[in-house]
Amino acid sequence: MKEFSYEEVEAATGGFAAKNLVGKGSHGSVYKARLRGDGSRTAVVAVKRPSHAQGEAKLANEIAVLSAAPRHPGVVAFVGVVVRPAPAAVDEGVKRAAAAPPPPLLVMEYVPNGSLHDLLHRAPRPPPWPRRVEIALDVARAVQALHAAAPRVIIHRDVKSANVLLGRDGRARLSDFSLAVRVAVTALSKEGGDAGDDEGSAGPAPAGTIGYLDPCYTEPERLGPESDVFSFGVVLLELVSGRKVMDVNACPSSIVAWAAPLIAAGRAREVLDARVAAPPTARVEGAVARVLALAARCVSESVERRPAMAEVVSELHGALESAGWHRRRRGGVVQRACRRVASWGQRVRWSKRVRATKVECTEHSDSGVALDREGSPCALPSHPNNDTSGGALK
Repeated sequence: MKEFSYEEVEAATGGFAAKNLVGKGSHGSVYKARLRGDGSRTAVVAVKRPSHAQGEAKLANEIAVLSAAPRHPGVVAFVGVVVRPAPAAVDEGVKRAAAAPPPPLLVMEYVPNGSLHDLLHRAPRPPPWPRRVEIALDVARAVQALHAAAPRVIIHRDVKSANVLLGRDGRARLSDFSLAVRVAVTALSKEGGDAGDDEGSAGPAPAGTIGYLDPCYTEPERLGPESDVFSFGVVLLELVSGRKVMDVNACPSSIVAWAAPLIAAGRAREVLDARVAAPPTARVEGAVARVLALAARCVSESVERRPAMAEVVSELHGALESAGWHRRRRGGVVQRACRRVASWGQRVRWSKRVRATKVECTEHSDSGVALDREGSPCALPSHPNNDTSGGALK
């Protein structure tokens, strides 16, 4: 964690100019900034600034949780914090009125491609099925890493599509830890254990976002990883259906109350996002059905029936594999060109009869192995019509 001066961060945001505002919530705002690093290099970062005293408390909690959280590619990277300036100085022997100290600031990785909520509900083109499952897997792995932290488990308490940011590298990142809490593993292992951060203290009051909040989380003592599992299940339903989590114009307004009975009744097809084409093959249809079945388990009214995040990750990975979807590596033009050449199976043949070197590029139509950009072998997906395994939507 790096410490910055308030003046340095303020200047990097252009005095917290409106043109650099990238997000605003009930507790504060997020600004885009350019901070100068070593030498003449600059880094683009995001700066979170609280808007009131309660926001400052939330930000202080976020800083504490992020500083203790394990580094993970699915979690927005924590860069540093601002350093509070010294008390007001005395000017010409006259004490000036001491101004209120500036609020603490959180400096984070800048994630440029908006949120999952924007992608699902505001983008002109909805994402295809493989992209949706990729995003779900990224978020699941991030939540799993938080739940595996030791000696204190991190419970996010606000897993939702608006807190899932999309990076330029195509990866999804979980953000906004203002409501997150750290719970001792020993407390979770005891039935009815205390969810407080300190031994013997009462846990925080239930908090979250309506629609994503676990209905079983009604008292501090009921907080556990299962609450995050429920919220993640809601995100899964949102990903597959494209429906808003709370829609006042629909009946029922809750996505869980709408989707769960349809899935249980074998009418899962009615849950699929109608803006995109239906799954084209049996194996893709089976993969989507597998994701919906997983979502239904995550939002189960019975906490005991909800899967752990390790099982969620395994199921989503299995859905990707069963559909024949393999994550595409995103990069620059040069990297993409090099990977395409590698996939063609570049062959270099030296001819002793001529002085020039012959380079022949041939496509391996009968090969199941290609070279990745590091030159190591990687499996290529088989043709989707060659596999008929997997369940089907009804």
